Amino acid sequence: MKPTLQLKLSQHLTLTPQLQQSIRLLQLSTLELNAEVERLLQENPLLEKADEEDGASLPAAFTTGLSTSATADTPSDRGEASSAADLDLNASATGDGGDWGSASGSGDDDDDRFIPQQVATSSLRDHLNEQVALLSLPLRDRQIVSAMIDAVDEDGYLTISLEELFELFPEELGLDADELSIGLRHLQHLEPAGVGARDAAECLALQLKALPESTPLRTEALRLVEHHLPLLAARDFGKLKRLLHTDDDGLRGVRSLIMSLNPRPGAEFATTEANYVIPDVVVRKLRGRWVAALNEAAMPKLRLNRIYADILTRNRESSNQQLAAQLQEAKWLIRNVQQRFETILRVSQAIVDRQRHFFDHGEVAMRPMVLREIAEILSLHESTISRVTTQKYMLTPRGTYELKYFFGSHVATDTGGAASATAIRALIKQLIGAEDSKAPLTDSRIADLLGDQGIVVARRTIAKYREALQIPPVNLRKAI
Repeated sequence: MKPTLQLKLSQHLTLTPQLQQSIRLLQLSTLELNAEVERLLQENPLLEKADEEDGASLPAAFTTGLSTSATADTPSDRGEASSAADLDLNASATGDGGDWGSASGSGDDDDDRFIPQQVATSSLRDHLNEQVALLSLPLRDRQIVSAMIDAVDEDGYLTISLEELFELFPEELGLDADELSIGLRHLQHLEPAGVGARDAAECLALQLKALPESTPLRTEALRLVEHHLPLLAARDFGKLKRLLHTDDDGLRGVRSLIMSLNPRPGAEFATTEANYVIPDVVVRKLRGRWVAALNEAAMPKLRLNRIYADILTRNRESSNQQLAAQLQEAKWLIRNVQQRFETILRVSQAIVDRQRHFFDHGEVAMRPMVLREIAEILSLHESTISRVTTQKYMLTPRGTYELKYFFGSHVATDTGGAASATAIRALIKQLIGAEDSKAPLTDSRIADLLGDQGIVVARRTIAKYREALQIPPVNLRKAI
């Protein structure tokens, strides 16, 4: 074929660097945004932080009474402690707050101030080795116990068997199995009680053996954890009463004693790092209307460096092209950061307007809502709404919630309407919270009760929502 030249018109979308930066900043969380801004401040001399205004903080209406406000309710209450009976060894341990002391300045110091000093905390391994050093044991035995301590995890459990541990010692030591068994007994006599156990039953048994022999129901509790602990976890109270030859009151006392034990004895030595959520917007009621406002404390305050900007204004030479490019980048960043927060505020206010009944009445009044609804209201793309609502948080009088929390699927009602899945979960939690613990509600019964309120929900859906709330099935909720 003979080559020819043709003129063709077409349209295509090009993402400029400014638009790419705007999209990227929009999907960052507040913490990630601050980290990105700090990086750009180091790289661009034309960019600098504006002077912080004194007292920039959340509105007083929210700092009063909301200082202990947690994030949105999770399926399980954050303050509920794990019980030994449920054997939830994977539950998160709640670490105690750091102890603080005060050290005053010397008498000669004119500025007599108290300087807070955080008490140093030792790890579980250090705590156990310190006790071993105080024991009157031969060096060989101390070394064996120390090796076992190295195999103890942060919960206090021995993570490998004695046979596996035996294989780790060199053959020239001439170690035998009896020495390891003796070393294990030394380890299990250390504090905290229950350390060095190889499973939950042994951990609880060690703690019971450490109690005075005169402790009521100690013998029965010890027999239960050593031989029948799975029955307690399954709440098979009838069989337990027959095996322990006791009645309801006796089994209730045995269970209470076991629940007072700690299935994770080493957790108190674990160092936990708190992750704080910085709300992007704050919601409060003004003149009978719920209004969203930006959290000024979460917004990076940026400005141009006037010294460099004035130099560029006076000298428009080609040698300053690099500074000119950095000036343009600084302007883009300031504009994009401002646009990011304006978009977050617009989306947040649209959410508040659509979910105003939630702010008045709580989760049971949550209405079904999808991203498309907010996108149509604000004339934005659904992908933009998705970016805005991810890892962005809203502080309300009811707690702190991620913006995505307010979106959810719907369940049909017999009147032809729809109820939010969040509202259904809240109703399920209410029904189960008010049930008779001796005759808890089945999933079918919960479905019937919701049907009486005009909400059509299948039993399988109830089970799915109950599991999402981390509520155990009916047989595990039954009390003695």
